[in-house]
Amino acid sequence: MTTDTPTRIQVAGTAGTEPYEVLVGRQLLGELPGLIGTPAKRVAVLHPEALAETGEAVRQDLADQGYESIAIQLPNAEEAKTAEVAAYCWKALGQTGFTRTDVIIGVGGGATTDIAGFVAATWLRGVRWIAVPTTVLGMVDAAVGGKTGINTAEGKNLVGAFHPPAGVLCDLAALDSLPVNDFVSGLAEIIKAGFIADPGILELIEQDPAAARTPTGPHTAELIERSIRVKAEVVSGDLKESGRREILNYGHTLAHAIEKNERYNWRHGAAVSVGMVFAAELGRLAGRLDDATADRHRAVLESVGLPLTYRGDQWPRLLETMKVDKKSRGDLLRFIVLDGLAKPSVLEGPDPAVLLAAYGEISA
Repeated sequence: MTTDTPTRIQVAGTAGTEPYEVLVGRQLLGELPGLIGTPAKRVAVLHPEALAETGEAVRQDLADQGYESIAIQLPNAEEAKTAEVAAYCWKALGQTGFTRTDVIIGVGGGATTDIAGFVAATWLRGVRWIAVPTTVLGMVDAAVGGKTGINTAEGKNLVGAFHPPAGVLCDLAALDSLPVNDFVSGLAEIIKAGFIADPGILELIEQDPAAARTPTGPHTAELIERSIRVKAEVVSGDLKESGRREILNYGHTLAHAIEKNERYNWRHGAAVSVGMVFAAELGRLAGRLDDATADRHRAVLESVGLPLTYRGDQWPRLLETMKVDKKSRGDLLRFIVLDGLAKPSVLEGPDPAVLLAAYGEISA
């Protein structure tokens, strides 16, 4: 892939939504005006405090092109995903006279694109928005698929809307300055895509785990593109998670409970890593997953420096949190497990003793 020609990955429209493209490459901000389109007059650039300089640069660039552009600074990471922050954004849009033809742009990691999409979904019952993810996690997961949301005291992403973006710009140059722990955190979602759908991802990482940990690795662009293609293919057929899209939650049921238990001080990818090891053990104990594939989870995740365990005494609290997870149905807990490599399925209402045994396998 050359820096001049971005890779374009199509996400089909469903349920009355428009199709859109995910662009992966470098120097992509020139694509923004085409995505904003007409007759937009105003643009709001939502960005975290940590990316104030980047957010202002995007705002200024759009102002130079004739748009009335404002920048709305958000708290960093998961602290942005609250009703209070959403209300702050609504106030700014109201004071600016934002209309239904205007456009919101979310520049930042997955938390930023989650809140930007949610604000866009709820302002005037839905305005166009564009995602400009700046982290691996944002590029391969949060910004693609149209799921937007905020957290509450009761759990993660319990309030939200399905509101696909008009486009997603994954500028790989943003990863060059990403702290290594944040880069590695994003690898968890890439590895997830490998286990549920594209084993070629796992093979690329296994060839050179050290190279996979850095944005300058020879396979970085390919790993990101392959992961996006997995997600694009799944969400194109199931926007509202009524069917196959559930497979993207592999490892996430326990992960979200861990994140809440840690008051969102754990990185999402770290929690997903532990959640996938748990799901692999659950699949093995339920007689669904072979030993080799279950063990491969630990090997791949550990090779790039992701965690495999969590505190053993926390199980009762985690179990209570999982019962209000948005993937549950009534009183039935639902987990995505594997029936084999790239063969995800649903395990509904597992025996509590099996759940406890699986957690015992990841307890520190």
